[in-house]
Amino acid sequence: MLFNQTLTYISLFSGAGVGCYGLLEEGFECVATNEILEKRLNIQRINNKCKLDEGYICGDIKELETKEKILKRIGFYSKNFGNDRVDLVVATPPCQGMSVANHKKKNDEIKRNSLVVESIDLIKQIKPRFFILENVPSFYKTGCIDKNDNLLEIGSMIEQNLSGDYMLYDEVINFKNFGANSSRTRTLVIGVCKEFKDFVSALEFFPDFKEEKTLKEVIGSLKPLTWGEYDSADFYHSFRTYPKHMQEWIKDLKEGQSAFENAELNKKPHRVVGNKIVLNVSKNGDKYKRQKYHSVAPCIHTRNDQMASQNTIHPKDDRVFSIRELMLLMNIPSRFKWLDSELQELSALNQQEKEKISKQNEMNIRQSIGEAVPTIIFKQIAIKIKNFMSQTHLEPKEIIRLIDAHHLLEPKNLKRFILENKNKIARASLVSLAEMSNSKRIEKSAYFTNPFIINEIAKLLPSFKQESVTIIEPSVGCGNFLSALFKKYASVKKVYLKCIDIDKNSLEILEILYKDCIPNNFEMELICTDFLAYECGKVDLIVGNPPFGKTHERFKGYSLGLTHLAGIFLEKSLKLANFIAMVMPKNLLNTKEYAETRTKLEKKGVGAILDFGELGFKGVLVETIAIVTQKSKEILARSLPLNLSIKQKPSYIFDKQLPYWVIYRNAFFDKVFHSMQFGLFEVFRDRQITNSVLVKNGIRVIKSRNIDENGKIISVENYDSYIQKEVLNPFKIASFLDRDDVYLTPNMTYKPRILKKEKGYVVNGSVAILIPKNPISLSKKQCDYISSVGFRDFYKIARNYQTRTLNIDSMSCFWFGILKDS
Repeated sequence: MLFNQTLTYISLFSGAGVGCYGLLEEGFECVATNEILEKRLNIQRINNKCKLDEGYICGDIKELETKEKILKRIGFYSKNFGNDRVDLVVATPPCQGMSVANHKKKNDEIKRNSLVVESIDLIKQIKPRFFILENVPSFYKTGCIDKNDNLLEIGSMIEQNLSGDYMLYDEVINFKNFGANSSRTRTLVIGVCKEFKDFVSALEFFPDFKEEKTLKEVIGSLKPLTWGEYDSADFYHSFRTYPKHMQEWIKDLKEGQSAFENAELNKKPHRVVGNKIVLNVSKNGDKYKRQKYHSVAPCIHTRNDQMASQNTIHPKDDRVFSIRELMLLMNIPSRFKWLDSELQELSALNQQEKEKISKQNEMNIRQSIGEAVPTIIFKQIAIKIKNFMSQTHLEPKEIIRLIDAHHLLEPKNLKRFILENKNKIARASLVSLAEMSNSKRIEKSAYFTNPFIINEIAKLLPSFKQESVTIIEPSVGCGNFLSALFKKYASVKKVYLKCIDIDKNSLEILEILYKDCIPNNFEMELICTDFLAYECGKVDLIVGNPPFGKTHERFKGYSLGLTHLAGIFLEKSLKLANFIAMVMPKNLLNTKEYAETRTKLEKKGVGAILDFGELGFKGVLVETIAIVTQKSKEILARSLPLNLSIKQKPSYIFDKQLPYWVIYRNAFFDKVFHSMQFGLFEVFRDRQITNSVLVKNGIRVIKSRNIDENGKIISVENYDSYIQKEVLNPFKIASFLDRDDVYLTPNMTYKPRILKKEKGYVVNGSVAILIPKNPISLSKKQCDYISSVGFRDFYKIARNYQTRTLNIDSMSCFWFGILKDS
């Protein structure tokens, strides 16, 4: 952003600048634009895309010189115009090697995809606030070779390189449903720097859903053209001629009909070899095909000059679409210039002069249009970025200050403040402020779900083909999930959204925040009740972040061991919904409390487990996951803290040989697992010895730091503790004072070690006592192995890389085993 608040951008593989012309229209300033073909770059110059000529960089992005020129322009803008950071990078790398439309794929297609790798590398170097990638539908699944010579899917390469610094959202969309005047199915990827993770999700920058237009609505008002004619008022609206004999092939075609459907052989596309008619080949079924006026316009390809290309023939005239028609179909503004002459001047030329200029420039123009992104797509994203950057976004400290200054713990004051500021402060910040002002939600451990989490969950929400969908948000609060749901299901004809919350004030605030932005296809119902008492029939989707607090109430029809509200919310959702996407405590994966719940999830089907670790709730020391149900042959297990993503077979994660779900299980884990015998111990942990009963002499109390990394008991100055015998006697741990047939291991650590207990001391709750189920004596070799690097790496996987839920309990004590060969 410049000193004057102007947003800046860089465009890679920019062609003629058609797509990013939308950025220019919204006041973005182009720092540098890179294109390998000078003739395309010249069109950008004609449109004054860059303020300075050095901004037009012609060259291969794989060349170091080209990259250095781009980086040099960034430095120049920083030094001379105060550009603190590039706001946006747009990259549309060539997709020839992976396009389903290209029948002549070459063997080096994966190497050609290195242009994508180069784009990602530059994004990493430039570090923009936002980036956009656009490519063919198969983009994310296509192979590439990364900088380390690894062959992997482009989507995986992008995630590995950029997900640490950016929120990413990718989706295959047809631009015709998002404002474009022609069909164009593409992968769109938007990245948003994680500095904004508390304020917005990447999904929210996607273009808005719009009703598609018919071809007649877009070009129907243009003048019909005869052979070779130029519209006298518009040089770019002209009849492109072709060999005259080919007109016979198409002149009698009805809308939607191909010349290959003609009954007469000589009216089908052909060539004459000797005296024989040899028919041309029609691979796609869309060559020499007259388009339908009352259908959406087809995808515009690079060879839109040929009738033999895909869907190029006008609905009425015997010709391909004119340049003006193509511009309208690709949403290119009329003020966009292809030549360094005004339209009035070009239109005033005589026929011969017009034909000469067309011959020199038409193919470059047509191919530039066919390769472009419709201008409206990037323009919409630019508007959203501009609006976001102009809003006020509140950090937690500022929210706390506002709560105190305006007495926002009082609901009336809070509602008044939101009404007065809803057009000044970003909605996500107001939602966060409302949640932090609500003491009732804090009491129930109902934590604010930030946009970063919602963005990751939204990627995995199911798509629906039916015309109507019913969704429940069971603990909606002030509506954290709503923006994502509005965006995700914009294309569904009717969405019935039931927003349930037990807190009336939260629902009233939600209404204030969202009443002006509910999409027309959504019917939203606010229901003030306890979800656990709410009765309804089957629904399509339940999505949300339930309260994590404990409950002493017993609910009929749910697993007996459940003591937390989150588990009961989840189990009720399993009964009601076809699909569930729910934020849960990470101990859902492994604790005894959720054993029955896991079985119910297995029957339902799990599609994905997103592991947020401690990143889920700011300022709250709790590990969270998102569980997404779906019948699937593979489960996505993804750790955001570790930037790790793997797909596992359900039977592999749900293996009944294991005590619980091990979601990051791999070949290394299996090798160790099969080399050991597990499930040998039961566990006891003291809950009665507290610091208040400890003294400086008496019976020694071993604590976790008294066991060194090699499993030896040591003394630690100002840490060693003791207890008087008369104080100890009533405690359960007293029964272990003179036992030496059990083993000890520190609790809550990724560095497990084990030692045999000796008589004469006890332990507090920071040390677990492992009690053999059958008499056993571990050798030194066995004990040493538990302290080894290999076992500790295995143990991390066995504990699902947990950080705060590492208690040694009746489930996790399973992992303290013995080597079979010893």
